[in-house]
Amino acid sequence: MATADQIPVTVLTGFLGSGKTTVLNHLLRQPELGGVVAIINEFGEVALDHLLVESSEDRLALLDNGCICCSVREDLIETLADLASRCADGTIPPFHRVLVETTGLADPVPVLHTLMTAPDVLSRYRIDGVVATVDAVNGAHTLAAHGEAVRQIAVADRLLVTKIDLAAEDALARLDAQLAAINPVATRTKVQNGIVDPAKVLDAGLFDPAARSADVVRWFDLASQAANSPHGDHHCEGEACGHHSHHAHDAGVSSYSLVIDEPIQREAFARWLDYVAALRGEDLLRFKAIVHVAEQPDAPIVVHGVQHVFHPPITLAGWPSADRRSRLVFIVRGIPRRIIENTLCKFAAVSRAAIQRSAA
Repeated sequence: MATADQIPVTVLTGFLGSGKTTVLNHLLRQPELGGVVAIINEFGEVALDHLLVESSEDRLALLDNGCICCSVREDLIETLADLASRCADGTIPPFHRVLVETTGLADPVPVLHTLMTAPDVLSRYRIDGVVATVDAVNGAHTLAAHGEAVRQIAVADRLLVTKIDLAAEDALARLDAQLAAINPVATRTKVQNGIVDPAKVLDAGLFDPAARSADVVRWFDLASQAANSPHGDHHCEGEACGHHSHHAHDAGVSSYSLVIDEPIQREAFARWLDYVAALRGEDLLRFKAIVHVAEQPDAPIVVHGVQHVFHPPITLAGWPSADRRSRLVFIVRGIPRRIIENTLCKFAAVSRAAIQRSAA
């Protein structure tokens, strides 16, 4: 569970040319980020991007031995540990947050997996959220051609649509619909010249129990809207899907939500999570849930997961709204909704009648 002593880590991702470095430069100039260290991952024989970031050397760390999602995950762990040690012995100024900028080709899921499982990281840091930049001009083409771009969007908590001054309004609207189909629970913010309010980037709160209620309300309200939409992506499977979710399925990534009307036994729910992680963990890109557990009806639990790894459940002080149904959000690669429903019924003892179905 996240604690006040852990330093929040924000992962900034986005495909090549989508404006990550421009956004990072803007953020590092803001007073709110005065005590932030940026870790930049560059992929190539000659490292250059870090030279374009306007920051003092003691606020910058460089990973240039390969792509952060594969060959340098150990380097990331070592860098985070080294930053904490250097801060403790006074060789660098104190810092209160870390920004990790990935390469444009990085799959963010292994990065999150590393941050969620490495003991040296967990003892000092917590994930604050994932922010993905999307190029308003080339975004649609990029999504059609590159699976990494889709996965970057799928796992994000916040999306920054960049270069909006260069895109036509109708193109922006189409891109917005694509982003909503891939990840309906991420906030989407339009950005010009990298200028964005830090509040739109930082403190996503997804792993901070102290800032839970407003965030839980937001993304589960969105999930409920998706569950009741006659055109939502959640009820489609394979080629049967309509145009609204066409792209998300072409890319192999889809999202859907389940609303469960009855309380769930905590042990049974944990057993179901273990089964899903073992069966299809690699394809479970992101999982979020607020669960009405039978043993504590007035204090729901919140669960977050990335692939095989699930954070320990966080118990809320109370329900964030009057709606006390369990709500589960899935961002997956090739896992049909019916498999999730069937396993919930079998392993979590959820009755099929209690699972809310979408409108026809």
